[in-house]
Amino acid sequence: MVLVVQNDPVTFWKPHALAKPHADQLELRMGDHVTSTVDLDAVPSGTNGRVLLANGFNWQRYRVLFDNGIEHGDLDGRQIAASGKTAKRLAKAATKK
Repeated sequence: MVLVVQNDPVTFWKPHALAKPHADQLELRMGDHVTSTVDLDAVPSGTNGRVLLANGFNWQRYRVLFDNGIEHGDLDGRQIAASGKTAKRLAKAATKK
């Protein structure tokens, strides 16, 4: 049995002017594709997912819905890495800096 849950529409907020990620933080957006780099509760390492929420002022953190249906919050570059087109976009942005 598969349970499909549809969330209500989410309001998009403009990032705060002081919300600048540190040099070693991921700069992800909502909808970006990521992969878990460590084992999380019910999410094995290497599981793909999508960013549902990106927030934080001094610490950029993300809520991710993984392909196995598990959702985790407060994730950052220690637990997730960009994948697919997101990784390409970030690599291209890094070469421009």
